[in-house]
Amino acid sequence: MKTGNPRAGGGRTIRTLDDLAKMAGVSAGTVSRALAGKSVVNAKTREKIEALAREHNFRPNQMASKLRTQRTGVVGVVVPLGHDRTQHISDPFFMALLGYLADGLTEAGYDLMLSRVVPDDDDWLERIVDSGMLDGVLVIGQSNQVATIERVAAWCRPLVVWGHHADGQRQCVIGSDNRTGGRLAADHLIASGRRRLAFMGDIAPPEIAERYRGACEAAQAAGIGEIAVLKTHLAADGMEEDIAAHIERLDGSIDAIIAHSDLTAMATLRVLADHDVAVPERIAVVGFDDLPLATQTVPRLTTVRQDIRHGARLMIDALFARMGGEDDPSVVLPVELVVRDSA
Repeated sequence: MKTGNPRAGGGRTIRTLDDLAKMAGVSAGTVSRALAGKSVVNAKTREKIEALAREHNFRPNQMASKLRTQRTGVVGVVVPLGHDRTQHISDPFFMALLGYLADGLTEAGYDLMLSRVVPDDDDWLERIVDSGMLDGVLVIGQSNQVATIERVAAWCRPLVVWGHHADGQRQCVIGSDNRTGGRLAADHLIASGRRRLAFMGDIAPPEIAERYRGACEAAQAAGIGEIAVLKTHLAADGMEEDIAAHIERLDGSIDAIIAHSDLTAMATLRVLADHDVAVPERIAVVGFDDLPLATQTVPRLTTVRQDIRHGARLMIDALFARMGGEDDPSVVLPVELVVRDSA
């Protein structure tokens, strides 16, 4: 977008959509949708933006508008980290899913634009989908941004999310049956005679909360009481220190740990070894993901397997369908317990 000569406003020239957004006190995405006449912008805000645009002779750049209606051949892959800003894309789960997504997108002739987002405001996703650079967006994990994703999903069709599907959600979500996974882990530990279970990780993200909820349901059904949450950072940098503090404080008061991910489980195995705690004799450990590294630990990791490869394929298929005007539904993938040596 561009303007002609400056008019009112103290001689201030509005040359870009961002300039107009700052003057109106809204996001650039809101300005774009208001000028396009989209009903998702309330009438009062739209009228204010249109009035400012007229006042400053601000008109759409027709070439830019035309480019936005055509395919760019680029799909955005976004990792929001609102719940733990120390977490990295190098997390093994992110890397596994990213690898499968990159393979699928490039095989289909698309380029991938990767963004690690630490949200500082609530319109970060609007800015991404309204950038004009992307044909569609894949979001890996909902973090604590469910409300933001849900708001954008109400009007943006080519948007697919890896995460937890809840009844009534507008966003198209591909993800695993996390609650069943947590229940399978706890049932296995309880069946092997464990009674003092703990959950290692951070239950803030919806997927992790579901894993913990499933484990608690199994514990309640077995009549063994509450499962304690041993909170840790999700980034490898601070995780082992957190785990060590928990192990030292508990000092033998637990006999099993359900880790929220394989990465956390592997860090737990290392800390237990450093403290001369035998696994699984004194403490059994179960992870979640079944990453390739799960077979390389000592002892080999018992874990809940989610089919990351198939999930990536479903995400891409759903996105392409939505780019074509369809409304593909959410999918909840089954999980299975893979029993190895750690439990």
